Amino acid sequence: ANICVDAVVAVADMERRDVNLDLIKVESKVGGRLEETQLVKGIVLDKDISHPQMPKHLVNPKIVILTCPFEPPKPKTKHTVTISGGEQLKDLAAAEQEYFQKEVKMVKDSGADLVICQWGFDDEANYLLYRNELPAIRWVGGVELELVAIATGGRIIPRFEDISPEKLGTCATVREVSFGTTKDRMIFIEGCPNSKAVTIFVRGGNHMIIEEAKRALHDSLCMVRNLIR
Repeated sequence: ANICVDAVVAVADMERRDVNLDLIKVESKVGGRLEETQLVKGIVLDKDISHPQMPKHLVNPKIVILTCPFEPPKPKTKHTVTISGGEQLKDLAAAEQEYFQKEVKMVKDSGADLVICQWGFDDEANYLLYRNELPAIRWVGGVELELVAIATGGRIIPRFEDISPEKLGTCATVREVSFGTTKDRMIFIEGCPNSKAVTIFVRGGNHMIIEEAKRALHDSLCMVRNLIR
């Protein structure tokens, strides 16, 4: 009950007597006790840092939020590339490497410390990000990207050319947390300047307990919202 009240109060517009429950994200992970359920003043992502040697804990990072993939541009029509020799293959690899380096440089020059991308990227791009000390989180869904943007005050950027320092988000900490013997990992984005997006992180011994807890949480959140209205 306390968690539900705190969550609704965090996102409520008291002047308008309005509560947008979409700003309250409910995330869960099997393992632990139901009593370990907590309210996170920020966003929890069911993802991990893209490279095992990238930092797992960042303090006051500048965050760039991208909906463009780390890859060379692709034509919208069907296309074929014919390679007839080793030199042509080297030229193609060099051209691809140049695109990756250019994209990473644009991100680095903006002052970003963390990349959150809607799409994935291959091992080469991931390695370049690691070498340039740019931790990254990939395959983040569109709804989660919007919540991250709201919480961190950042802008969702559709093209690398549009990256600029004023469009970066920020928060107090970003940390990767491991759970249980399976080493499941999740990302906690906490201490966000805009607390209008929060996450209720549910723990439980099995899926049945967690689903029952989620149903109870939903009913309680609706009840608290109706009281405010």
